[in-house]
Amino acid sequence: MEERGTTTGVRDRSAVAETAAGGGGRSRRVERIMSAVNRAPLTAAHRTRNDAVLALSVAVLAVAIALTGGEGIRPDRLGWTLLLAGHVPLVRRRRHPVGALLGVVVCVAPYYALDYNPAPPMPATILALYTVAATGTVRRTLLTGVAVLGSTVISNGLTDPDEVLDSLEISGWIIAVLVVGIAVRYYRLYVASIVERAERAERTREEEARRRVAEERLRMARDLHDLLAHSITLIGVQTSVAAHVLTADPERFDRKAVAQALDDIAGTCRIARGELRTTLEVLRAHDTVVGVGADPGPGSVSGSVSGAEDMRGPLPGIDGLAALAQTGRVAGAKVELSVRADNIPPSVGAAAYRIVQEALTNALRHGGREALTVRVSLWTADGALRVSVRDDGTGGGGGAGPSDGTPGFGLVGMRERARSVGGTLDAGPGPAEGFEVTATLPLSLEAGV
Repeated sequence: MEERGTTTGVRDRSAVAETAAGGGGRSRRVERIMSAVNRAPLTAAHRTRNDAVLALSVAVLAVAIALTGGEGIRPDRLGWTLLLAGHVPLVRRRRHPVGALLGVVVCVAPYYALDYNPAPPMPATILALYTVAATGTVRRTLLTGVAVLGSTVISNGLTDPDEVLDSLEISGWIIAVLVVGIAVRYYRLYVASIVERAERAERTREEEARRRVAEERLRMARDLHDLLAHSITLIGVQTSVAAHVLTADPERFDRKAVAQALDDIAGTCRIARGELRTTLEVLRAHDTVVGVGADPGPGSVSGSVSGAEDMRGPLPGIDGLAALAQTGRVAGAKVELSVRADNIPPSVGAAAYRIVQEALTNALRHGGREALTVRVSLWTADGALRVSVRDDGTGGGGGAGPSDGTPGFGLVGMRERARSVGGTLDAGPGPAEGFEVTATLPLSLEAGV
């Protein structure tokens, strides 16, 4: 009993497998047929070879119909010559549809005039008419249909005036073939438009993903620039203070001042190291999200960028300006801070913080005097956060390099920060002296746009 049950189970599974294989074969055949229907006839591969095979097949069908008998005279040598010659133009039917139709008509017209069996040439004529309708414009198809119908009705009226029903039947077949050809043409155009829209949507998704990745890289580059430029500038100033204390008056060596300068340098290094670690962790997390999975979906790139944005941690805001001003004071500048703003959106607050940080860095680097005063003011007016950073230094403050005078990225980065929230930024010499940076940051993105 167990062996019989096992044998029956194997047979059942074999039957299921054969059914599935048969269904898969039918599915593949249907896919091939639909692919042939959807393919544009003028751009299909091997179209001349395929048309030659099709013309040969239609000629074999015509010979078979002629041999089975029917109405009219059975074709003789001349009839066979005209019948087979009428299939030769079909080889070029896709390259020259109208020419192929004319070639078929030239051979078929005397065939019908000699009253041979009318059935054998019908497949070739139908194929030529269908090709004209499926590959050309509606106007050309209508003109062709009118010409073919007119010549058919006139010739039938002259040769056999009593057979009106035959003329109507032939006209109906011609109209049906032309309608089918037009329908297939519009269906192919519809499929082509769907494919084109899908490809355009895919290109748009890829471009959007690349754009978001580029924006993320630019944001990280700005963060690294602001962090390193500010920290290195402070360290440079604090190191200069320590060197000055050591070399100014060796006999009155101030150990406390040197220790304080070194402690300030160590504190600045710790802060910079922590912010740099946070930024690098975001980069590492972004690479991990992008690398997970062997076959990411269409939105994987943009999704990974969004994931990296979520892992940034708290953004710096105007609450951190007090500590920022204190670092400037430690570096030897007199920083006057005035903040008259509440409930600032995080993105606007972060942009304002980075602008003040870069402006303060430029003032410390290019101020050109020891007793430097920097006035930082933030206030809200007309639905926007106003930022002003003004110093009384003698340098240009434009972010030039310290040694070679080449322009840096300070002002460019500040303008990009302002534009990122829909705002504007101006930088230039102050009204009386020094350098001034002013920015207007809308409190809502819609207002900036």
